[in-house]
Amino acid sequence: MPPREVPFRGGGFAPRRIPNAGWLSFLVLVGLWELACRAGLVSPFTLPAPSRVLAALLEMAGSGELARHLGASLARLGLGWALGATLGVAVGLAIGISSLARSIGLPLVSALFPVPKIALLPLLILWLGIGEASKVATIALGTFFPTVIATASGVDQIPKSLVRMAQSFDLAPRAICVRVILPGALPGILAGARISASIGLVLLIAAEMIGAEHGIGALVLQAGHLMRSDRLLAGVVLLSVLGLAIGAAIGALERRLLAWR
Repeated sequence: MPPREVPFRGGGFAPRRIPNAGWLSFLVLVGLWELACRAGLVSPFTLPAPSRVLAALLEMAGSGELARHLGASLARLGLGWALGATLGVAVGLAIGISSLARSIGLPLVSALFPVPKIALLPLLILWLGIGEASKVATIALGTFFPTVIATASGVDQIPKSLVRMAQSFDLAPRAICVRVILPGALPGILAGARISASIGLVLLIAAEMIGAEHGIGALVLQAGHLMRSDRLLAGVVLLSVLGLAIGAAIGALERRLLAWR
């Protein structure tokens, strides 16, 4: 008998990208939603059609209201996330490198991380006032702890042989941190950035629902009080788009900085 070709079975469970599958499923879902509303199967008061939500978004965009809410939210989120992530990376690197910092910092982080940061908002308002400082501090606290944990875990996953090799070449400790530890921990840092950005977005909305005149959280809260479900869902759509944009930006950063993988 001639030899029979054996099919390759070593592909494992490696995922493959299916172009436009996500967008097509989303469009089908929105189309079914629109049809259900137009057929009267869904009450337009409790769940308005996507066309009404889009009309509400366009109306707010035309009046400038959308830009005011989005600008206020982006400013709070950007400042709070930058503060929390920067401090989190610094503390995470210290915990990963220094035995003293690990002994002191890791128990504190483990004890404080499970505390819901939104529960601390009334205390922060008492300390910092009801203005921007308390909202930014809430977001910074929420993004700080996951960044610390992700950064310290990234340092722990660096092969010790790389550090020993750098020491054998008589590199200074600072050069080892810059050339070996920081690049090796970068995947963990960026994973922590993705998680902390999502947490910061959730905390942003919760903080803006307390004493904020502008912001996406304030928009959603006002729409709920006025029973404007179209504006409420417009705010939810805006949040979803903002989350997708942040995820896409971090994904692009990962592809650029982690091309060596």
